[in-house]
Amino acid sequence: MKALVWHGKQDIRYETVPDPEIEDGRDAIIKVTSCAICGSDLHLFHNFMPGMMPGDIVGHEAMGEVVEVGRDNKALKPGDRIVVPFTITCGECDQCRRGNFSVCERTNRNAKLAAAAFGHTTAGLFGYTHLTGGYPGGQAEYLRVPFADHTHIKVPSGMPDDQALFLSDILPTGWQAAVWCDIAPDDTVAIWGAGPVGQMAIRSAVLLGARQVVAIDFLPERLSMAAAAGAICINPAEDSVKERLEALTDGKGPEKCIDAVGLESHSQILPEHLFDRAKQSFMLETDRPHVLREMILMCRPGGILSVPGVYGGVLDKIPFGALMNKGLTLRTGQTHVQRWTDELIELISEGALDPSFVITHERPLAAGPQMYPVFESRKDNCIKVVLKPGQEQA
Repeated sequence: MKALVWHGKQDIRYETVPDPEIEDGRDAIIKVTSCAICGSDLHLFHNFMPGMMPGDIVGHEAMGEVVEVGRDNKALKPGDRIVVPFTITCGECDQCRRGNFSVCERTNRNAKLAAAAFGHTTAGLFGYTHLTGGYPGGQAEYLRVPFADHTHIKVPSGMPDDQALFLSDILPTGWQAAVWCDIAPDDTVAIWGAGPVGQMAIRSAVLLGARQVVAIDFLPERLSMAAAAGAICINPAEDSVKERLEALTDGKGPEKCIDAVGLESHSQILPEHLFDRAKQSFMLETDRPHVLREMILMCRPGGILSVPGVYGGVLDKIPFGALMNKGLTLRTGQTHVQRWTDELIELISEGALDPSFVITHERPLAAGPQMYPVFESRKDNCIKVVLKPGQEQA
């Protein structure tokens, strides 16, 4: 089969790789009909996440048709149309029973490696480093789904791929980020990053009843998309984030803040930017936490910080004294995808939410190596790329 394969920094190739096979009785094999490039895939593209190896198949947003199931898999049959959550879940361990699917205790086949890095293992993830199991990803013609009797979402009849695909990651990630905020009707929710996850968080915060939602981003096309959902927009290149947020909140700051950027955030403050770049280049810190620093300082005392943005390692110069003394609550983590599936499917089916709005580019899978740098540089107003295995390259 054909797949997108990681070979190093900024080196993704479209190659022929072995077809996946059933390895366990709970497995399933799907023929991928749609997959997507996620913002967190760029962390792999830039080689900021440890544990990638040349030859790894990338991608963790995928859906398709079941073509084969293992002998013990009674939940699926050939012909079923499913979305594959990016977190691999057994459904049986203590964490899964609690609904904490992203920290499943059984699915990371490199659990000792993860425990050495994080203190304890987390769930296995598709196409996302050997720290999370080294599982082949979904930017491919076919995908083996381990623990598939639990790691799947059946697509309702009549729901098109463009609406269902993002149930795999960015839609529940944005929704969880907003839910973690415990939004009240008089809240201001400030969201740093108006990329795909930020866009989902914006719409989630609106649906959950925030008084005002503020989107903070450098890119006009992203801010335009955010404004269409009713967000107030701030471009840090043109306005002071602090001054605008204080003006919008009578000087008190937003009650709820969301970091939808993560480890590659950019600062307009030159000394801070140079500090992070220098520390990162010498491996004295792995992540650039400008947004996290700014949120801690901007958030109203007693407020909540929600962090869906991916961080991978060690941060520096975090104003933890401000976080502690202001009494802020910090909530974060990879997404417990299936915890939110039923209500999100209901919102889509009722027409209250159509996640396909975020798609700006749809291309054949073969175009993936060209689309990674387009997505990275935001060329052609690129916000979200969907790839279609089996389509001919134009």
